[in-house]
Amino acid sequence: MSWQAFGEAFITLVVIMDPLGSAPIFISLTAGRSPAARRRAALEAAGAAGGLVVLFALFGRLVLDYLHVSVESLTIAGGLLLLLVALQMLRGEEMAPADTANIALVPLATPLLAGPGAIAAVMVLTRRYEDMPGRIGVVVGIVGAVIVVAIGLLLADRIARWLRPSLVQLLTRVLGLLLSAIAVQFIVDAIKIIAVR
Repeated sequence: MSWQAFGEAFITLVVIMDPLGSAPIFISLTAGRSPAARRRAALEAAGAAGGLVVLFALFGRLVLDYLHVSVESLTIAGGLLLLLVALQMLRGEEMAPADTANIALVPLATPLLAGPGAIAAVMVLTRRYEDMPGRIGVVVGIVGAVIVVAIGLLLADRIARWLRPSLVQLLTRVLGLLLSAIAVQFIVDAIKIIAVR
């Protein structure tokens, strides 16, 4: 295993997935759910995000090339999806009724944790480390980052127990605004890269 590949993958993904920044959004998305449901959502979100990032690390370039999709197009699509989630948060709409959808998968696992940034980063890293020790290092780095994210989300569950519902509602609106800014920035960055070509 390449320790350099591991270090680069681990640090890059921890920064991009941002477990501390994702924790308040996790709290607002899981407001009103039982502690057990929040723990389950945290583990499912981290696991699904990790699986998705590993798949893109190993096969992402092949899939995008086959579909004739650029990383920038993927980034714009992720930004639009995040923007829809942010608008729901700003309106105070129920993010996902418990009986019809799983918020651990969308929007938590993707595009929040395993978003365009994380996917593009691992694709660049696997291109940089094409030998077997390098690829193993990247995959182990992804697993390490996912463990850190899972711990961050599980700790968010404990914080949520002491927050008042009115504070969670206020937090949801503020985070919806910030999330919309992040979504727009994804789109702007991708358009800048396309314009330079």
